[in-house]
Amino acid sequence: MSTTVTAVIDDELWSAIGDPTRRRMLDLLLAEGGGTATSLSEHLPVTRQAIAKHLAVLDRVHLVHPSAEGREKRYRVDDAQLGRAVAQLNSVGTAWDGRLQRIRKIAEAIQRSQNG
Repeated sequence: MSTTVTAVIDDELWSAIGDPTRRRMLDLLLAEGGGTATSLSEHLPVTRQAIAKHLAVLDRVHLVHPSAEGREKRYRVDDAQLGRAVAQLNSVGTAWDGRLQRIRKIAEAIQRSQNG
């Protein structure tokens, strides 16, 4: 897979996770071991149709996988994809920690030069 395609997939993944309703849905699915649009709508202040649209976004980035359950689909979180998202977040956090350390050192050097 090219780096351009990977960047697009990562952007889509983070866009999906960036929505607070979808994060809440992931929390509920993890806590309950899965759920349907109907069962999720009982816990969220949005319509079942909105839930279905959010689930489609999560499915598109492979954070959830549907399986047929009667007339509805039951969704389960994909642990591997969620783990990938967590690893990316940790990587971004580490990179920003390094940047902030460099900024701190520059600020301290400027402070010393102004005081000295």
